[in-house]
Amino acid sequence: LVLWLVGLEFALPIGIVAGMLVFIPYLGMITGLTLATLAAAMQFTEFSSVLWVWAAFAAGQLLEGTLITPWLVGERIGLHPLAVIFALLAAGQVLGFFGVLLALPLSATLLVGLRHGKASYLSSSMYRKP
Repeated sequence: LVLWLVGLEFALPIGIVAGMLVFIPYLGMITGLTLATLAAAMQFTEFSSVLWVWAAFAAGQLLEGTLITPWLVGERIGLHPLAVIFALLAAGQVLGFFGVLLALPLSATLLVGLRHGKASYLSSSMYRKP
């Protein structure tokens, strides 16, 4: 959508390819930016137009990476969007690339375990005693 607003003719196919590859860390962004740059270089005669495409792509990636994906993923697995961002950053820092891949499944598993433990404790006789 953002590339279309800048006037890029191949915005829709580039967006579809980048959107489908976004689930592989960095691949969707790199592929989308490369395709958008090539399309802009062939379509526009001025380098400033290519810079506008880069700025639009960066804005779209920033919006998608910091707001849309954490909100959708967090809602789907029951994690707060801030928890999603924190889990990705922390696991990526500790375990690198594989940490980013494992962060959300491990966080969701931990959340299920904590919820189950809380429910078990609240229904136990230890909790109900004065």
